[in-house]
Amino acid sequence: MPKQFWDKSFSSETFVYGERANEFVQEASTIIPKQSKVACFAEGEGRNAVYLATLGHDVTTYDVSTVGLDKTEKLARKNNVFVKTVAKDLTKDNVELEKYDAATMIYGHVPKVNQQFFMEQMINSVKNGGIVIFEVYSEEQRHYRTGGPSSLDMLYDPRDILQWIKPHKCLHFYYGEAERYEGERHTGLGHVIQVILRKK
Repeated sequence: MPKQFWDKSFSSETFVYGERANEFVQEASTIIPKQSKVACFAEGEGRNAVYLATLGHDVTTYDVSTVGLDKTEKLARKNNVFVKTVAKDLTKDNVELEKYDAATMIYGHVPKVNQQFFMEQMINSVKNGGIVIFEVYSEEQRHYRTGGPSSLDMLYDPRDILQWIKPHKCLHFYYGEAERYEGERHTGLGHVIQVILRKK
């Protein structure tokens, strides 16, 4: 989805996905070493990035939407933390290699043709031995209608994800239902894919 779509999507005064970090990020963040350099990919309005900053991490957030990045900075100020924001189209722009100790991504909605590149950029941004945490909606989510894209092309196939993460050590893989109440956009039981991996 282009920058214009996400800028419009985030133009509301309210935080459309809420201000509270995703539950999986909260659960999985305990594996990230203290005071790590963490990158948050397709982070939108910044709820997960700000949460990780409150834990003492040095956080950089990437998103195509400058409106979302502005709201990230606003939310960071509200929580008395600093988050570095970078405007980048993660479906085509490269991210610096092996810069971070950990990376996260929650519901990065990109077309199937771009999904592998998007995932590889996130994994490649992390140092060897670093942690990557992500949760996305599976293709089954279109039957739940509780959030996320309605188009199959914007959802994820678990077989693709298993292939993309195969070179690394998988610490957690989950394909199934999860309750998500996140602002006005995620409103109940959905179908997700979760991964925690250690980069080799």
